[in-house]
Amino acid sequence: MKNTVLFFLIVLKAFTSCAQSLPKTMRRTLAQDTAIQGYPCTKGYAWLYRDGSLNRCTVARETAFGEAQIPAGSIIELLPNGTTHYVLLAHNANVLGYSAMGGGVLGPGEGAVTSFYPDGKLRSVYLVGDRTIHGVPCRGAQWGILTDPVNGGNYVEFYEDGRLRSCKLTQDDGGQKSGQRLILPH
Repeated sequence: MKNTVLFFLIVLKAFTSCAQSLPKTMRRTLAQDTAIQGYPCTKGYAWLYRDGSLNRCTVARETAFGEAQIPAGSIIELLPNGTTHYVLLAHNANVLGYSAMGGGVLGPGEGAVTSFYPDGKLRSVYLVGDRTIHGVPCRGAQWGILTDPVNGGNYVEFYEDGRLRSCKLTQDDGGQKSGQRLILPH
C-alpha cells in the first residue's frame, strides 16, 4: 500500500509538472470573421495563448500557411512563438504539389494532420493515394483502419530541405518489404 501511494504521488507530480510547462490557451468567441496575426479566422471559436497570440482557429478563406495555400474551413494551429505547427484540411487539397488528405466523417477537425516545420516548410502529410516520391513508392492514407489501425503511420515525412525522410512502402524497396516504413538518411 505504501508503494502504491508513493507511486501515485510521483505520477501526480510528474503530471502536474508537465501540465504547468505547457502553454495555457483560452477559448475566445469571435462575433464575426476576424484577422488575427494575419490569419482570417472565422466567426465562432478561436483559441489564444495567454499573451493574446493565436493558437488555433478555422480560416474563413483560402490562405497561406507556411509555404502552402490551404482551403477555407481548415483548422490551423500555431506554436506559442507564432510559427506554423499543423493544419487539419477542410477537404482533400493540393499542398505543395502533394494531394493531401483532409476532412473526416465529422468534418475537418477530425481528419488527417498536415504538419509544418516552424519555418513553414512541409514536415508531414497523409497522401490521398499512393505516390512515388523521389523514386520511393509511398503508401497513401486511404489504406485506413482495416490494414493500418488508428492512423498507423501512413503519413509521408520530409526533411526541412524538402527531401523525403520516411514513408510506408507500397512495394518492396531498398531491402524493405511493402507496408514497412522506410527511413532515409539525411
